[in-house]
Amino acid sequence: MSSFDPSARTFVRAHGTRLIDASGHETFDAISSVWTTIHGHSHPAIVDAIERQARTLDHATALGAANDVAEALASELCAATGLARAFFSSDGASAVEAALKMAVQFWQNVGEPQRTRFVHLRSSYHGDTIGAMSVSDISLFRDRFGALCFATLDDANLAEVLADPTVAAVIVEPLVQAAAGMQVVPPHAYDALCGKRAPLLIVDEIATGFGRTGTLFAFAATAMKPDIVCIGKGITGGTLALSATLTTQRVYDAFLDDGSGSPRHFFHGHSYAANPIACAAARASLALFTTESTLAKVALRSADLDDLLVPLKNDPRVRAIRRVGLMCGIELSGESLPPAGRSRTPAWRIADRLYERGHFTRPIGNVIQLVPPLCVTRAELAAFVETLHETLA
Repeated sequence: MSSFDPSARTFVRAHGTRLIDASGHETFDAISSVWTTIHGHSHPAIVDAIERQARTLDHATALGAANDVAEALASELCAATGLARAFFSSDGASAVEAALKMAVQFWQNVGEPQRTRFVHLRSSYHGDTIGAMSVSDISLFRDRFGALCFATLDDANLAEVLADPTVAAVIVEPLVQAAAGMQVVPPHAYDALCGKRAPLLIVDEIATGFGRTGTLFAFAATAMKPDIVCIGKGITGGTLALSATLTTQRVYDAFLDDGSGSPRHFFHGHSYAANPIACAAARASLALFTTESTLAKVALRSADLDDLLVPLKNDPRVRAIRRVGLMCGIELSGESLPPAGRSRTPAWRIADRLYERGHFTRPIGNVIQLVPPLCVTRAELAAFVETLHETLA
């Protein structure tokens, strides 16, 4: 924090794929404002939906009540994922927390209360709240708070842990582990989770959802059939905070009153859950996937990157390029780019130069991110790659 100069990157306006800072400097938003912006900043259809909804119903609690916009969005999300029910929260980590609590209480409600443990992928990341940290595996985000976290298992011996009668659920990121530097997980790596198993399967689509990997949700490219899906980030097109935890009918039914007198209700809720304005933005964003053929554009831009990234693949200062769809991580060779000063890594030095030249990205370790809005053009991708190549040189 001592080295950060907020005046250098105080954003005051945005349009399309562009951010404008307080000095008037315009930059290409190469990380979609941390994987949230889908159709571009201030898209007229989403802005109009927000304005119309704000004039009709700004907020009404979802605790013991409902609103028609949230009901409609829930139906659309369930249709898009193949799940049956939606529980709304305000951010991705909250959606994960809800999923973890649902999994534990599900087993209590069906008579297996010993199932309280969770399995996660190695190098996983699911958020910065306590439960989400507990099922994460990146020491930088978790180690300082180990005293607050609960013990978990990783997937090193997956067949063994799936047979463990104390395991409540396995939580995975599909295809791309974004916070681990865009680490790619091949679809076959999930095969053990695709057959008959006792633990619930939680799929975290917070970073990968809404077209980033080429399908609306990344798990569609695998054979996984999740019991619970967590979504957030791009759900509103990158305009407002909203998330959802989607479940199968089987999970939902376990929480219904069975007449026994035993409390089965899910006692969990958020003040702004199912906020009508955020839900209206989300519905408008979902509609744009059809009206603007968004996934077809992702396929075209993904094919463009096959060609555009070739010079970087051959650059000795680039150690590896990892990509699925429009989620791309370019790992630099730290040895060939020695740090200058204590507070800046080689990747940050490159990112700072890129910003000066009109491209905003945020490194993960030595990995330069290229995760643009899905409305990006070939020319914008080409300009980013060319500028990065020149900057490395």
